[in-house]
Amino acid sequence: MDEPESLYPRPVQRPLLAALADTPAVAIIGPRQCGKSTLARTCAPDRSYVSLDDDAILRTARDDPTGFVASLPDPVTLDEVQRAPALFRAIKGSVDRDRRPGRFLLTGSADLLLLPQLSDSLAGRIEFIHLHPLTEAEKARSAGAFLSTLLAGKLKGEIRSESHEPASALAAQLVAGGYPEPLTRSPERARQWHRAYLRTLIERDVQDIARVKDAGELARLLELLALRAAELLNTSNLSQELGLDRKTVDRYLAILERLFLIRRLPAWHRNEAKRLVKTPKVHLPDSGLAATLAGLTVEEWNTRRDRFGHLLESFVVQQLIAQAGWTDPDLRFWHYRDKDQVEVDLVVTRGRQTWGVEVKASATVHESDGHGLRRLADQCGKDFKGGVLFHSGTSTLPMSDPRFLAVPLAKLWNM
Repeated sequence: MDEPESLYPRPVQRPLLAALADTPAVAIIGPRQCGKSTLARTCAPDRSYVSLDDDAILRTARDDPTGFVASLPDPVTLDEVQRAPALFRAIKGSVDRDRRPGRFLLTGSADLLLLPQLSDSLAGRIEFIHLHPLTEAEKARSAGAFLSTLLAGKLKGEIRSESHEPASALAAQLVAGGYPEPLTRSPERARQWHRAYLRTLIERDVQDIARVKDAGELARLLELLALRAAELLNTSNLSQELGLDRKTVDRYLAILERLFLIRRLPAWHRNEAKRLVKTPKVHLPDSGLAATLAGLTVEEWNTRRDRFGHLLESFVVQQLIAQAGWTDPDLRFWHYRDKDQVEVDLVVTRGRQTWGVEVKASATVHESDGHGLRRLADQCGKDFKGGVLFHSGTSTLPMSDPRFLAVPLAKLWNM
């Protein structure tokens, strides 16, 4: 718990090094303080390093982007590039003149794929590596092989008990989250770090990607979303509760998404066209931030189990999406909900191949818990490749349907 972030293994280093070996520009994108700069320095220690968090450097980059890029050493790591979007076009010109791989390693604390300036500049010339806050597998120094094992069809159905941990240990993991810095602090000090982190992002970083007159409105929206994590996104209801028009709420949601503070998980449907119009779920990617905003503490695991259940769902979604970064970046993630309100928390697809994941805070597994997985499997037919029911117990258990398996949550980080 007290180790600096540089000592945590980051499996996404493998695809990053592969990209630097054959692509002129590579961008590591992810939220602030998740370890992007550390990863960049670790993977490419001999490169020159320039940070746009330096105000003097930032002014030069904004005033004369072409001249700034021309003056950069080669190769170079350019940190926090979202602060000067005009650099993208200048980097495009430089890459078009010299397409040697690995020339530019960029980092961004906003989703550069959602910045309009990027569509005109680096398309086809850049590869994106998503870095997330630390997963539980990374914190445990595990290979993080659960997702790859699931995709390979190698999860075993024999009854096997894992090492027992009290429920409070799972609650502590949820409340801690994955940002390296607060992991070195007491729970009270970690919550203070989360609050200061969010305040800085909303008051300063938002201005790099959008103009917001009232940062307090954005903060209130995020707090409300934390209380509705793992629920269907109801923009009209959010608009009424906040006293804002719907267009403003939609714009604020887009800003929060660009800063990696929320994730909209789209709805899966057998008819691909209908996926575009069905309602997404909203998740907060980091369970520690979500717990702070929702006022959840470890001691409330039993008294606020419903809220912890929602937090746990978001937590599992995040763990698996992060594992995809070093397992198979082409995987896509959804939720399932049909007209009968039968749900599956997470649907994983690779082409038409489909897997289902359900999450239960309970340590006891009932056959009825697989109802959503059965419905999803019926929808998919031969394309359904398997289902997992995560629970907080200690045993791996087969279910009556041989395609499903009840698995302890600890498998996410100890496999």
